[in-house]
Amino acid sequence: MFAAAMNMPVRITGTSYSSNSPIASWMDMRQRLNYVNVYAYTAPDEFIPLRPFILRLAINKSAGRGIMVQKGQAYRGLNLVWDFELTALPKEILDFVPWIVDLVEAHEKSLSSLLVLPPHPFEFKEPAIGLCSEAWTEKAWETANSAVY
Repeated sequence: MFAAAMNMPVRITGTSYSSNSPIASWMDMRQRLNYVNVYAYTAPDEFIPLRPFILRLAINKSAGRGIMVQKGQAYRGLNLVWDFELTALPKEILDFVPWIVDLVEAHEKSLSSLLVLPPHPFEFKEPAIGLCSEAWTEKAWETANSAVY
């Protein structure tokens, strides 16, 4: 769905270290490699069957960078100047696809005016360690913090 909505070639490849999910990658106007991956942030399993199922969408984040380089794709470099991370419920994540495409385009063209309101409210959360911010939808945050498992 993401690849079809982008106005540039998008390559779907293998998996990331953190999940079995494919990685979609594309070159920006500066020929820098960008990528997006959606994976389970939390999920029920045999040990904790009541753990909530929450997804994370990551653009240009973490170990996927090393994996993409190993795929042999020609590029001038990785896009190390921009990343984005959104944690959402499964029923919310597909609603974000057009918004994520708009986010990529707005960043590519440096035009924040291209970005419309997100389909679900979210806010940025500061991690306990590190300098990165994480965006969480309100419902995902409530689910993660109200879960008793």
